[in-house]
Formats: sequence, structure tokens, C-alpha cells
Amino acid sequence: MSKFKKKKKGIPAVNTAALPDIVFMLLFFFMVITTIRDTSLKIEAPKLPSATEVKKLEHKSLVSTIYVGKAKDPKYGTGYNQIQLNDKIATADDVPQFILKEREDVSEGEIPYMTTSIKADVKSSVGVITDIRLKLRDVNALKLSYSSTQGAEDN
Repeated sequence: MSKFKKKKKGIPAVNTAALPDIVFMLLFFFMVITTIRDTSLKIEAPKLPSATEVKKLEHKSLVSTIYVGKAKDPKYGTGYNQIQLNDKIATADDVPQFILKEREDVSEGEIPYMTTSIKADVKSSVGVITDIRLKLRDVNALKLSYSSTQGAEDN
């Protein structure tokens, strides 16, 4: 008989020493590539009109939003007809320049998929929205969406 017995080979334990490094590398990777588009509203959050037929927008990164409503700061005027483009209060005449600047930020192949979304308060006048639509037509931004809430019309 032999003095030494053979030990049975088992499954070696998984080495988890590199796991925190991998987790932090992934964390930094996602922090670097993620872009958050945050627009601070200079108008009061618009109370959107309600609609019965609502469809969600696709390609949200290709949506340019125009806000119409009452300005928070009275120096911009009173009433529910103030227009906000990105982070500034503007007029309908500034809309074409805004759309052209938005087109510069996307590739040429994505331009046909760009949508302009109008988030207008219920109390906003139709005249302001018509002015915006005419200016959008001037720069051939014909894909238009009106933001609304889903539900029956409130009376």
C-alpha cells in the first residue's frame, strides 16, 4: 500500500477579484456615452389638450420640441402665447433658424425622419400655432406632431 492517497480534483472556485474593476469600467462607459437632453422650461408646464386617438412618437432623439404657453417670468410678456425653443423664449420668426440648427446636429440620412413636436397649452391661441406651422412649412419641416394627453375631452 502507498502512504499517499490521491486527492479528488474538484471544481476550482471562481476568482472574483476583477469583478469590481469590470463593474466600474461599465459604469464609466455608460456615463460617458449617455447624453441627457434636459430643457429647463421658461414657460409654465403646459396643460396639454386631451385626445382620443393618441400615438407615441418613434425615434425620440429626432424630435424637436416647441413649447407654447404662459411665460414664468413676466418680462417675456403675459398670456399663453409665448414660444420656447430649447432654453430661450423666442418668436415665430425664430422657428426656421431653430429647425435648421437641429438639422445640423443629425446625420443627413436621418433628416427625413425628424419630427417637430408642438407642446401647446390648452389656452394658447390657434393663431400662434398657425404662425409656427407656416414657418415650419418655409423650411420644409412637414412632419409635425401635436402633444396631448389621452382621454375624453374635458368640458
